[in-house]
Amino acid sequence: MNQILSLLNQAASYVSPWLSEISTALIACLIVMFAVDINRVVRRLLTGRGFVIRTLVFVLINAFGYGLAIVAISPILASQLKLLPGYWMLTAIVVSFLILGFWAQKNRQV
Repeated sequence: MNQILSLLNQAASYVSPWLSEISTALIACLIVMFAVDINRVVRRLLTGRGFVIRTLVFVLINAFGYGLAIVAISPILASQLKLLPGYWMLTAIVVSFLILGFWAQKNRQV
């Protein structure tokens, strides 16, 4: 068991310098998965509004809303991942990407 933990900790030490990029990728994947539903709700709310209003809201939500979420949440996620022991950090990253992949497959986004 100690050998497995040692290997996981060693792999985590290779991954840890990239936590910021990994966190950004995780948040971006989450936003991609939720964006379809968010945009559908916004489209329903804006039915009957003018072209300019619909376009403005689309740009605000997609460019600024999602962009701000990525920029604001990614450092928080990276700092939380850094608090975990190496083997848990690596496990959390791998499991998170696997769950996102399974979820994307289930929703036919892959």
